[in-house]
Amino acid sequence: MSESASIGNTEGMSDQGAADAAGDRAARAITPEQRVDALRELNSGSRMAFLWEWTKIFQIAVVLFILIHTFIVQAFIIPSGSMENTLQVGDFLLVNKLIYGAQVPFTHYRLPAIRAPKRGDVIVFDYPVDPSKTFVKRLVGVPGDTLEMRDGSLVRNGRALSERYVEHDDPYMDPAEEDFVWQRNYLVKTAAAAVSYHPSRNNWGPLVVPEGNYFVLGDNRDNSLDSRYWGFVADSLVRGRPFVIYYSYAPDTASAMAWLSRVRWARLGARVR
Repeated sequence: MSESASIGNTEGMSDQGAADAAGDRAARAITPEQRVDALRELNSGSRMAFLWEWTKIFQIAVVLFILIHTFIVQAFIIPSGSMENTLQVGDFLLVNKLIYGAQVPFTHYRLPAIRAPKRGDVIVFDYPVDPSKTFVKRLVGVPGDTLEMRDGSLVRNGRALSERYVEHDDPYMDPAEEDFVWQRNYLVKTAAAAVSYHPSRNNWGPLVVPEGNYFVLGDNRDNSLDSRYWGFVADSLVRGRPFVIYYSYAPDTASAMAWLSRVRWARLGARVR
């Protein structure tokens, strides 16, 4: 029995050696040119797979960006001083579009709102006179409110408001603009109004805010183009509420690098109130 086992092992080793020798001969039969071609094909396939994976990642990133920009958050920059000192020229804001119900593109439909705009909110909206422009102001009147201004102080529903955020940089001027004529159609019919109505920047009203509209004012009351001049903001024009300043710099026309050299570090990350 031991002799049989020995013979079997010898035969197995012979078979294995023959297989190895055949493999060596096959390897030697591959020319250098064939090896280069094989490596080139392998590397080409790896590059294509790599590019395809990055293409898919890029496509997903673009779709996510569009969805976030359309329905959730949008960036906005302050171009004028109408909201100083709450917001300053050169402030970059993130606007929450979801809170009031983002509009579905190319339709008149909106997503369900988390809540309706309320008095005191700083809102971003399409300019009623030219919807291609975007404005930011403070909402001071909702539908049904009666608003008036006396010597620069806002009165809502018969009560004078204490507005801590308001700035007056030219309180002694009170121009009477032709733009204020629109107010006559919304004027509360009082005995004084029946005789004459001569609105000015600091003295106007009382006006009643109609259904489906809002009345907005800039915090810099003496330097703001707002509802006093061009009327109400329809609720369909409201885009969202800014909630944080993510970047800010002091513009300087003398320096093209002001955005980098004149950063307002203290304003970065500040909440918009």
